[in-house]
Amino acid sequence: MVDRGASALSLPEDWPAHPDPILALNRMGSFDWDLDAGTMQMDVLAHEIFDVRPDEYTGRPESLSPRVPPMEARRLDAHVSQAIKDGSENYGAYFRVRRRDGSLRWTHTQGHILRDRTGRPHRIIGIVRDATRELSEAEARREQAAQDEALRQQTNVVQITTAALAHAHSVQDVIDVLKDTHGVVHLGAKSVVMGLLEAGRIRLVAEGPEGSFVPGTRITRVDEQYPMSEVVRTLAPRFIESPEEFAESYPMLWPHITGLDITSAAYLPLIAQGRPIGAMGLLYSDRHGFSAEDRNVLVALGSSIAQSLQRAMFYEQEKDLAQGLQQAMLPRSIPGVPGADIAVRYRSGSLGRDIGGDWYDVIQLPGGRVGAVIGDVQGHDTHAAAVMGQLRIVLRAYAAEGHTPATVMARASVFLHELDTDRFATCLYAEADMSTGVIQVVRAGHIDPLIRDTDRGCHRVPLEGGLPLGLSAEFGRLEYPVNTLELDPGQTLLLCTDGLVEQPGVDLDEGMQTLRALIATGPDDVRDLADRLIDVAEERGGEDDVALLLLRRLGLDAQRSGGRLQQHVGPGDPEALTESRHMIRAAVRAWGARQRADEIELVADELITNALMHTEGSAIVTLRVLTGPDRRLRVEVEDASSALPRRREAGESGVSGRGLLLVDRLADVWGVEARGGGKCVWCEFLVPDRE
Repeated sequence: MVDRGASALSLPEDWPAHPDPILALNRMGSFDWDLDAGTMQMDVLAHEIFDVRPDEYTGRPESLSPRVPPMEARRLDAHVSQAIKDGSENYGAYFRVRRRDGSLRWTHTQGHILRDRTGRPHRIIGIVRDATRELSEAEARREQAAQDEALRQQTNVVQITTAALAHAHSVQDVIDVLKDTHGVVHLGAKSVVMGLLEAGRIRLVAEGPEGSFVPGTRITRVDEQYPMSEVVRTLAPRFIESPEEFAESYPMLWPHITGLDITSAAYLPLIAQGRPIGAMGLLYSDRHGFSAEDRNVLVALGSSIAQSLQRAMFYEQEKDLAQGLQQAMLPRSIPGVPGADIAVRYRSGSLGRDIGGDWYDVIQLPGGRVGAVIGDVQGHDTHAAAVMGQLRIVLRAYAAEGHTPATVMARASVFLHELDTDRFATCLYAEADMSTGVIQVVRAGHIDPLIRDTDRGCHRVPLEGGLPLGLSAEFGRLEYPVNTLELDPGQTLLLCTDGLVEQPGVDLDEGMQTLRALIATGPDDVRDLADRLIDVAEERGGEDDVALLLLRRLGLDAQRSGGRLQQHVGPGDPEALTESRHMIRAAVRAWGARQRADEIELVADELITNALMHTEGSAIVTLRVLTGPDRRLRVEVEDASSALPRRREAGESGVSGRGLLLVDRLADVWGVEARGGGKCVWCEFLVPDRE
């Protein structure tokens, strides 16, 4: 009947601007029009006014075209379109409906236009009613002008309440709307009670004023003698116009509420899609009886509440399902990591059944190392979740195979690209050795990590990075720079997705500053800190998911007495050689061998260089702390060549031949071991016990 830009029909100037208060409310229905989806829900009374059966109505306005003549439809569309263009919140209009017998009847509609933050209309909620008699009796219409104003105020209660209910995402939201100034207060009710139908019983979810709970009514059967049970059975409203009528009709209930000074009550069935979902009651302490206008307003209000309540129930069910599915795709448990405290948290966005692609992971790696992953797949739907699940598994597999962090990220990008999906993902992968505090980090389009210092200061760590996963493979840019960080004992590394940082109307830098302040003033324990950050995200709300990973390096007294660190160095890879030197330096310092740090670093560098120059392959560097009668630090360099090293004399101007000489002079003991198809050159240094 009406497209997205529609509005409503104008009448000649001699027609009244508002409906007749007595005649029009005999039949009033409500509708909820989703402009984005192109669907319009109508209650039973709206079906009657359009004279259309439920099986004839498809849920789309176009299916009403047999009942609305083309000329009327065009005028209606033009009026609604104008209201939308003008930025109006409400509109009212008359139009004619052709009934099954061919007769034309005037109909009046009022709508409330809902817009998003940008001003774009996305929903119209309103009422429709039979206006034939009021428009056919001009003199009566003029005489009813004063009463018309009062009627409009009453029907505005339905509009205002319905508009407020449009934002309800839970049953409690619906109850809160009814209790505030936009709900029952405007109708003069003292309190509201509400019950939901569950398995043939009515469960009370709102009990009126505080302390008014009636024993035995929390859950009642539909066949019991209570007013809400009656309206659910009969699907008809029940209006109680005096205390005497209440006491006579419901002797089980009345003795328990006499102290509330109830003078009248209205109980309404809550019906959605032709089936009862519950009932509600409005209790009054200052009125006796209900006029026809009052009854119709309340029936229309009940219909609107029922639709909002059903939407809220569906929303809660879908959100629970989405959260359960999301949690099933995340790691079930986080492994314990010696020398570290780890906390992870996840919060789903406020998008109902939509599910996000945020994830975290903690991976145990060879040599006592640990991999920490945070990532976010583009989109909020089941497709994003499915991609996330696959990506998390393959990234974990690549890391567990022993690939370098840059290789792990590059392979994950190729995998995502080959899935032939239109999604990309941002990701940050950190590979850490908690005994030394050395962390190698690669970043694929993700936000930078944060580090909280032991003095509670917090700073952002700018990292060089590459394109998001999927995009880097598509554009042939698979190079991911490796950033090396050092985490001192007591420092905490924080990885998160942008849902924790980004807020509407706030740029990324400002969001980072706010997050840094929260971390700096947060509790010391990483679990308590994670709880605080996720609570703040929950308070903000928002549609984006939040994934959070905190990794805190324990103090030296909490770490194991021994240690082991291993690094792979590829041929022709100067960055890997630099990272290896950095790792050795940090390990020596962490393990308390500062006095011999230069000697150990020099010897290890010579062994690595010899392996790369003389074997045409890669080298594996391993550092160990050996405990016993004497505490020693052992350096091992393994390669794939079986040829044994030999000492050579270097001339005065020679550039080689001094490597093994340095090893022999500086190390306390050294040797060569066969390792499968290759060998291992090792050396040991006596180091003092760590205080």
